[in-house]
Amino acid sequence: MRTKSRIIGGVVAATLITQLTACGTIFFPDRRGQIEGKIDPVVAALNAIGILFYVIPGLIAFGVDFATGAIYLPGGQTAQVDPQELKNVVDAEGKVDQAKLKALIEVQTGHTLPLDDPRLIQHSGSAEQLAAYGLRPAA
Repeated sequence: MRTKSRIIGGVVAATLITQLTACGTIFFPDRRGQIEGKIDPVVAALNAIGILFYVIPGLIAFGVDFATGAIYLPGGQTAQVDPQELKNVVDAEGKVDQAKLKALIEVQTGHTLPLDDPRLIQHSGSAEQLAAYGLRPAA
């Protein structure tokens, strides 16, 4: 009888510790530090299960996941390319050389982009559009 109560106590303790530390924080530690984004339905569902079985620990799990940012899906990553490097991509007529741009992006960011994909939509801008954003054309 004593062994049975120890097993039950151990299971309850492990469950409470898991819920108190929050699901997203445990399963996705790399997401901590985000301040906004789309909520991950998996983490939200796991925290909701915590509320279903243990109200207070489930609410704490939601609070911890929101406070740490672990409940949010990973956001898009951004990278910047030096404007001086971009000048080498534009020819004298102001046209962008797709091959040079693709090579530059691959060197700077490590990602290969399908710039020759026929589904790629390209927009041409004007000096007025740049001025609206407080930028000046300098190609």
